[in-house]
Amino acid sequence: MQKKKNNKTILLLAVAIVLLIIGLATVFTFIMPMSKDKETYYIYIDGDDTMDSVMNKLEPGSKTIPLKIFSALAAYTGYDKNIRTGRYAIDETEGTLQTFRKFRNGMQSAVSLTIPSVRTKERLAQEVSKRMMMDKEELLSALNDDKICRKYGMDTLTIQCIFIPNTYDVYWNISVEKFLDRMKKEYEAFWNNERKNKAEAIGMTQQEVITLASIIDEETANNAEKPKVAGMYINRLKINMPLQADPTIKYAWQQFGLKRIYNKLLHIDSPYNTYKNTGLPPGPIRIPSIAGINAVLNYVKHDNLYMCAKEDFSGTHNFARTYAEHLKNARKYTDALNKRGIK
Repeated sequence: MQKKKNNKTILLLAVAIVLLIIGLATVFTFIMPMSKDKETYYIYIDGDDTMDSVMNKLEPGSKTIPLKIFSALAAYTGYDKNIRTGRYAIDETEGTLQTFRKFRNGMQSAVSLTIPSVRTKERLAQEVSKRMMMDKEELLSALNDDKICRKYGMDTLTIQCIFIPNTYDVYWNISVEKFLDRMKKEYEAFWNNERKNKAEAIGMTQQEVITLASIIDEETANNAEKPKVAGMYINRLKINMPLQADPTIKYAWQQFGLKRIYNKLLHIDSPYNTYKNTGLPPGPIRIPSIAGINAVLNYVKHDNLYMCAKEDFSGTHNFARTYAEHLKNARKYTDALNKRGIK
């Protein structure tokens, strides 16, 4: 009798051990990281993905057993009928179950998106769409839509003003509307009271500051010189003198590779022709740098009305108070261009 009791006890203990082993093995498979190389990698799920394509994206970097567990969890929960778009981290510190929950619940990782300082809306849409799920044409259409632009206090010529060239953490699958909402929010944060007061002291709106900054960025890449260039243009604006900014002529012609601006190019009928029109053009000719914007807000006060690129091709300028002085500087630069055969 005692022997039978002992045998039963041993049997129960053996069953318990087996069940414990199975339980531990099961738990282990759920907490085992999916990453094959013990490092975090990212999977991008878009609107066209199916369960098969999701698994194909996971397969190269995932261990075999966790991948099968992921597939089983997907089948059990009906994930294939509710695939969430986004950028998802396969983190080496997370188990398979935790990783699957991120996919199922749409708990994606943000993308660091840098707004580029580009010249056109077309290029902006192209560069943003390279980093995001967003369709280039959809974004471009929004930027060219009067109604949408008015929502953000802009028009189709000034809408670029809301893009401050910083780096932002955004979700890869963000919609065009939410993306523009975010950019406007960042624009409003950028224009703090200090910057607003400086713009008001100059007598400019925020959009006008950005427009002038865009011209200055095209004139020189030398940040140290930008406040002086800004001062020259502000001097011209104060006396209603045409800006005569060569970069605006390039923009009017949409020919950004021009090395020299000849007289025949100055007669184009365009609101961006600052040789024919006084004041600022109707909008920025590029998304300006923050250095360019700050250069306008902190411009150097002087009495120069003219500037010409230096003949040493340093990217800086000779400034002049009178037209006679300017002609001498212009001649030196023209001679340097001719000497190098630049046309």
